[in-house]
Amino acid sequence: MGEFMMNVFGANIPFLRYAFIIGLLASVAFGIMGTFVVTRRITSIAGAIAHSVLGGIGAALFLNLNIGLTWIKPVYGAITAALLSAFIIWLVSIYAKQREDTVIGAIWAIGMATGLLFLARTPGYVNLHSYLFGNILLVSRNDIFITLILDALIIIPAVIFYNNILGVCFDSRFAELRGIKTKLIFLMLLAMTALTVVLLVDIVGIIMVIAMLTLPAAVAGHFTRRLHSMMIVSVILSLAFTSSGLVISFRTDLPSGPTIVIIAGFCYIVAMIFSKLRAKFSSHAVSTAADSKEETG
Repeated sequence: MGEFMMNVFGANIPFLRYAFIIGLLASVAFGIMGTFVVTRRITSIAGAIAHSVLGGIGAALFLNLNIGLTWIKPVYGAITAALLSAFIIWLVSIYAKQREDTVIGAIWAIGMATGLLFLARTPGYVNLHSYLFGNILLVSRNDIFITLILDALIIIPAVIFYNNILGVCFDSRFAELRGIKTKLIFLMLLAMTALTVVLLVDIVGIIMVIAMLTLPAAVAGHFTRRLHSMMIVSVILSLAFTSSGLVISFRTDLPSGPTIVIIAGFCYIVAMIFSKLRAKFSSHAVSTAADSKEETG
């Protein structure tokens, strides 16, 4: 760990420093939005948004290299596709009569297919692997500023509308009766999820976005009962998973994205086992106390 931190703050390996900074900044958004996603149970929606991102990335690269629109970067295409998918899912959820799960599956598949078609018509070599499985070591200084902007767009609304989002996550009907504009809050929640997905693509890739969006919050849920405590623990866990994944991949020459996800998955399994054992021992202790009370009585 000491060698890794020396390389992070040293001048010789700037890409490692950029990766560490982006992991630190993005973990705040992951922890906050992951808690909302797990609580509201919209993991499948987040998955559809994540996979539709490939369509935006493919379109951006096609326009950049084929049409000559060099100002269009892949991240802009990713943001556009993610927000568009979130809006479509919101419309279907609120107004349309179609089955929501069918539309989610359609967006999931069509987004991936569209991206692959655009990439097939894009000249030159496109590193599809880095988009699918992530490569945080390829980020640049410019990506840090983009991460800061996306972080602000996620964190500021989460803080300002915390109580409203809380109401929508736990009981939309009651929140609506209290005068909260639940439809607009749900749209904002989906848009914030979409931006978080874009942040995750650079770190763990499109395929494994769901893991890092849900696992830290799921682990935190085993140890906390209040939503704000769950967010704080989730942010800390996101940072721990990202940092430890970077350290291990740096020392073993393994891909960073899968390494981060494996660590998160292992911690989730351990937390789940610990939670089950704790519940078992607690129930056993209660029953033993009750039995002893009956005997003495």
